[in-house]
Amino acid sequence: MTPPVPKALRRKPPRPGEEQRKNGRRNGRNGAPATKPTGKETAVEGVAGVVGWLDERTGASPFLRGFLYRKVPKGTNWYYTLGSATMFAFLSQAVTGVFLAMYYEPDPTRAYESASRITNDLFLGEFVRGMHKWGSSVMIILIFVHMARTFFFGAYKYPRELNWVIGVVLIVLTLLMGLTGYLLPFDQRSFWATVVAVNINASGPIVGPYLADFLRVGSEFGPTTISRFYALHMLLVPGLIIALIGAHLYLVAKLGTTAPPWLKAEKKDLLREEV
Repeated sequence: MTPPVPKALRRKPPRPGEEQRKNGRRNGRNGAPATKPTGKETAVEGVAGVVGWLDERTGASPFLRGFLYRKVPKGTNWYYTLGSATMFAFLSQAVTGVFLAMYYEPDPTRAYESASRITNDLFLGEFVRGMHKWGSSVMIILIFVHMARTFFFGAYKYPRELNWVIGVVLIVLTLLMGLTGYLLPFDQRSFWATVVAVNINASGPIVGPYLADFLRVGSEFGPTTISRFYALHMLLVPGLIIALIGAHLYLVAKLGTTAPPWLKAEKKDLLREEV
């Protein structure tokens, strides 16, 4: 026969309603029954699940963390947004160019008619073509101002020389983008302006005549010249610009940005550099 359990160790019987309150605390707050998640919470959880699934399979979070969360020097101001503004102008050119390419015909007998149809007949055609036309000028102005800021701030010096060289090549490609796109409407002004520009290129030393023949597809302007300009404008030059922008952004994230020249480094920073 087992001895009786001491009174102090005996389990007390539950009070009326206590078990229900415990279940309520498990299921909800303050004893209230649990509520179903809202549509917004479900959507947020779904997006988080997709992001987690992609990150687990690509391992992109360390790269994004290093790219987005980096130190910014003191004195950073609006001058430092010129590079981002130039990239936004390029993205605008790319998007509007895709829509224009859907209706443009790179043929010498139909190019002008297709450009006129885009402007006069298509819905928002004049707006999209105007954005593309004036956006090219905006991009050229922004990239020159951005390079001027880089030069006067001394951001081309060690260890950022390669980034400066990439920026110079991007300026040349941007000008080539404007030149190849200027002929595409194929009206009198664009045709004769392109003839003058190509003749100027032909006057360059050594490679000038070969470059002009490459652009004209021969010694004179012919039916295939507009196809050559269209291929350069839509495929080759944008591809090079995208690749160089990627390299440019990688070097900016890796090397950081320079402080404005009017700010002097503190003594502790100088000592750290000396060490």
